Amino acid sequence: MISIATTFFWIFLIAFFITVVYSIKDVHFNIGKTQMSTTSDNKIVFSLPISIENRGFYNIEYFSIKTTISDKNGSIITSGSTLMPVIRKNDEIVINHNMTMNATDLLHKNESYLFNDSELIIYEVLDLRIAEMIPIQASTNFSSPWGAPFYNFTLGQTRSNAYNDTHLRVTIPISFENHAFFDFNGTIQIRMYNSTDRLAGEGQTNIVAWQNSPYNGSIEFLAKMTDFTDSGCFEVNLQTSLFEYEGMMIPYG
Repeated sequence: MISIATTFFWIFLIAFFITVVYSIKDVHFNIGKTQMSTTSDNKIVFSLPISIENRGFYNIEYFSIKTTISDKNGSIITSGSTLMPVIRKNDEIVINHNMTMNATDLLHKNESYLFNDSELIIYEVLDLRIAEMIPIQASTNFSSPWGAPFYNFTLGQTRSNAYNDTHLRVTIPISFENHAFFDFNGTIQIRMYNSTDRLAGEGQTNIVAWQNSPYNGSIEFLAKMTDFTDSGCFEVNLQTSLFEYEGMMIPYG
């Protein structure tokens, strides 16, 4: 009797593992294109649509996806996870796996995201359990493009002419391309320091930059003739509803 019971046990066990293998074969995952958006409280949302088709013999339980987004040098930008307690057999579902981060925090990690197009490295780990007891893990990584909001930011040739007996009117052309996935508006403030690091003048202008479009404008302010020199540097501060960046120094002359 023990021999017969043992034989049936092994037959059942082998049959069970065969059906589990076939179940795994009939479970299909598809990770869609990374989508980026902004929220009403001025944060960036990375969203990954994941479709799951369970055509196997068993339910999928404790399905979780963990994502880490990093730059090309491996520095982590943000991470997050999503859990689905159960995906029943013959179900087809789509999960929107979201991660949120502050745009200013992103720029503090690496200011080049403001001015240079780049790539984000996305690392995914999938964990699930088949038939309530068989754990399975899979991982993948891929890249997603990042478009800089102030790509090729340039201050053009400074122009000046007399405003009155003591001051000059200074005009500085401004140009850049908004390669980001969002429109934005805000202000650009410029402080002009002369060759002795003395503040010669300052001003600001409002900007509206549309997605995937060039921006061309200028900023005007008054500078004292006695403080104006042919060389020095500009301090540029950028402020938008989504992020702030201060203290960029650009020499002139």
